[in-house]
Amino acid sequence: MTEAASSPEDLVRAVRAAGIGDERLLEAVLATPRAAFVPADQRTHAYRDVPLPIGHGQVTTQPSLSAMMIEGLELGGDEHVLEIGTGLGFQTALLARLAADVVTIEMYPDLADQARRNLDRQGVREVESRVGDGSGGVPDRAPYDAIVVSAAFPDVPAPLAEQLRVGGRLVQPIGPGGREQVVSYQRTPTGLERQRVLTLAYFVRLQGRYGFSS
Repeated sequence: MTEAASSPEDLVRAVRAAGIGDERLLEAVLATPRAAFVPADQRTHAYRDVPLPIGHGQVTTQPSLSAMMIEGLELGGDEHVLEIGTGLGFQTALLARLAADVVTIEMYPDLADQARRNLDRQGVREVESRVGDGSGGVPDRAPYDAIVVSAAFPDVPAPLAEQLRVGGRLVQPIGPGGREQVVSYQRTPTGLERQRVLTLAYFVRLQGRYGFSS
């Protein structure tokens, strides 16, 4: 992307160029104005395919990377989805357009509050927002058909694997934080089965009881 990227159409072109072919997903990117989900001082960069800072040492996930992770969930439209790491809600909004409903959890209350406001302003309703330790999932709303984790850890935390229904899919960056393999898994009757590496990417560390200690 160039500095001139200024519209959702520009972002769709970048996501498509990154190899995303799911037309439902591309339509969701087009219908979700990223400028409504980034800090005010970053809006001129909203439609560039780059991560943007959001505070607390966090950044938004690069849109094409979010799209790769979502595509790895193979959503059909009727799934109950868990998202670990709400950020400011852009990926949450994409998930909500592609699934039946989304439970999302964010460790920083101010980010979660801003994400709720962003989602409300865009009329995204099928989202339940929580504040807390995402490494433990949200067990009272389990089981989930799909789980996406937007932070890195060397393994899938046991509570997340347990909260995924048999046949469900999970996508997580696997590594120590900094240079990861983004891996898709499927839950089988005997546990998680690694499917494939979607891409390599940089992610912040997954903090929490079942992640890295803060």
